[in-house]
Amino acid sequence: MERKNTKTIHLGTVPIGGGHPISVQSMTNTPTANVKATVSQIRKLQKAGCEIIRVAVPDQDAANVLGKIRAQIHIPLVADIHFDHKLALTAIQQRIDGLRLNPGNIGSEVKVREVVEHARERMIPIRIGVNSGSLSREMLSKYGHTAEALVESALEHVAILERMGYEAIKISVKASSVEMTVDSYRLLSSKVSYPLHIGITEAGTDFSGTIKSAMGIGALLLDGIGDTIRVSLTSDPVNEVKTGIEILKSLNLRKGLKIVSCPTCGRTRINLINLTKQVEKALLPYHDINITVAVMGCVVNGPGEAREADYGIAGGDEEGILFRKGEIVAKLPERELLEALIDMIRTENPIL
Repeated sequence: MERKNTKTIHLGTVPIGGGHPISVQSMTNTPTANVKATVSQIRKLQKAGCEIIRVAVPDQDAANVLGKIRAQIHIPLVADIHFDHKLALTAIQQRIDGLRLNPGNIGSEVKVREVVEHARERMIPIRIGVNSGSLSREMLSKYGHTAEALVESALEHVAILERMGYEAIKISVKASSVEMTVDSYRLLSSKVSYPLHIGITEAGTDFSGTIKSAMGIGALLLDGIGDTIRVSLTSDPVNEVKTGIEILKSLNLRKGLKIVSCPTCGRTRINLINLTKQVEKALLPYHDINITVAVMGCVVNGPGEAREADYGIAGGDEEGILFRKGEIVAKLPERELLEALIDMIRTENPIL
């Protein structure tokens, strides 16, 4: 798929837009002022593949410790701020890598300009983030609860920064509705060349939220829209990161381990569901290795249907076959399939 060519900005060492790899980000749910808990969660998220982390800054206590947090992590830190420009100024002084704020909500133009000038001095990008739940009465009266309302609201905030000569901007226009979100980003993408942060806001729990996010984020990515993503789940943020990575991998926008498995049917004579879970668990250390592994339930869905897989196993009646690139390597008892598969992968793909 051809991606839209957007401007490039930099969050710390991570480039966004301009054809650079689509980054996966998340947000902590610890009290930000609790430095130990927040740093611990960020490290877990980074280990899971998170490339940008955002923290809520609701008060001065949270703003004051951002530097301590930043000093202990190895991915860009974004401060999420609403209404109070003093919190933004403190965050900038604490050497954060990015701001998420809406200039129209900060107050007078004098306050906005003060934030902008300090951000410019430190080369800190600003994300303008408009959600369907935060639309002004004026915008709702003019457009109703629509994509047009989201986009015009975002563009009003953008115009404030542009009048001040500031263009280190990325934008998001999220809704909890998949259709409204997709419509909003398509409209916004036709009007600006700034990089876009995409996602479905308030998507829900692991199951429903993953489905909604995959539908909305996937549709936009297939359109070539999106430079950085967040999957918003009512769950452990680590699940947001893992889901985001899998969405990118499924569209070949990111390399890494892919596991394909059949859904089982009446032909299945091995415990395929449990076997697939065991394969997935055993291969966790290989999540960054660019291989495809197939776990198939029978010879019908074996090497033939999974011939594109680098490695695979296919079940029979209490036995199965081990194959590589569509070619059978061995016929083994069911109890030996897992170990034989993992041994072959480990031997041919040593992790440094």
